[in-house]
Amino acid sequence: MQRLWLVFAQSVTAAVAVLFVVATLKPEWLPSRSLPASPVIADIDAGTFTTEAPTTPTRIESAKVISYADAAQKALPSVVHVFTTKAVKTPQHPLMNDPVFRHFFGDRLGNQPQRQMGLGSGVIVSEDGVVLTNNHVVEAADEIEVSLNEGGKYPATLIGSDPESDLAVLRVKAPKKLPAASFGTSDTLRIGDVVLAIGNPFDVGQTVTMGIVSALGRSQLGINTFENFIQTDAAINPGNSGGALVDANGNLVGINTAIYSRSGGSLGIGFAIPASIARSVMEQIVTNGSVTRGWVGVEVQELTPELAESFKVPSAGGGALIAGVMRGSPADKGGVRPGDVLLQVEGKKVKDSAGMLQLIAALVPGRLATLTVYRGGSERDIQVTVGKRPVSAQPQRSDD
Repeated sequence: MQRLWLVFAQSVTAAVAVLFVVATLKPEWLPSRSLPASPVIADIDAGTFTTEAPTTPTRIESAKVISYADAAQKALPSVVHVFTTKAVKTPQHPLMNDPVFRHFFGDRLGNQPQRQMGLGSGVIVSEDGVVLTNNHVVEAADEIEVSLNEGGKYPATLIGSDPESDLAVLRVKAPKKLPAASFGTSDTLRIGDVVLAIGNPFDVGQTVTMGIVSALGRSQLGINTFENFIQTDAAINPGNSGGALVDANGNLVGINTAIYSRSGGSLGIGFAIPASIARSVMEQIVTNGSVTRGWVGVEVQELTPELAESFKVPSAGGGALIAGVMRGSPADKGGVRPGDVLLQVEGKKVKDSAGMLQLIAALVPGRLATLTVYRGGSERDIQVTVGKRPVSAQPQRSDD
């Protein structure tokens, strides 16, 4: 029995060795046996996997790629480059006061005018060549040229400007109809909405950057007199001023105006004038050559919680403290006094001093308006005849 078991073990060992040699050197000699494969099905969007064999053929769909190419292509033709030149005087050479120096060199080193070049962007808003841009782009310019996205370059004239909102309107003298931007509804923008900034930063050529709406209603930045900015993290750099801020559908929602920067470049904090305000200013300038705003002649300051408690104003929130009243102004004639707290303008609640300025400016000069003030423990309505706001100097800018 032991001998038989030894023969069996040796036979099995020899058979396994032969099978190993054949499988290694001549695998085709062995019979083939195909096993049904279990394909791996991937749901790319959901990120899940399964090894179950499908009963019907299945096509693996590729992941969806988000692109804003259509929005960019829609808006790009309406954004232009604005080139300006203006004369500036160089400082007088100190030796010009020396009679001997003047005798030999004359006035060649005197106060000679020089030409200064400027750069910005603009947005075509009508087919007949009306272009929206920033006032600081074309301010004091002697010559203005506009370069289209397609490459044509045409002279432009200034229809009018509004330094208090930093907007200007140009007319391009082109021999053909121009591609006009489609206005969007900036009033429905939400924080987090995707926006594209289009312009000519640093004169490198037309550029599109993408970001989101970071904040709405930004004011008290010291950029303009009237501030109600859209804040975005889309890269805005010098040369983008006056360019377009468009939504994900390519519609104009703002005019890029300023950046917050310590280096001169984008730090992800840019500001744009809402399209609704820009359009209103543009229409007034095209129609009248200037912008007319309401004025009542008061000086206001923020109503802090301490001041509200001091003046015993109900804690309903909002309001602006009347710090001064100009003598002979509409407010003075109507009976507004320093120390009054302005609560409403024509039934619209005053949120703060900046909001009060916006509400007063929206009034029509020459018409009666009702101001609701808090005085001596009670509210009262005061009728004033709205005046026309005088044009004030443009605030100093610290952006591009």
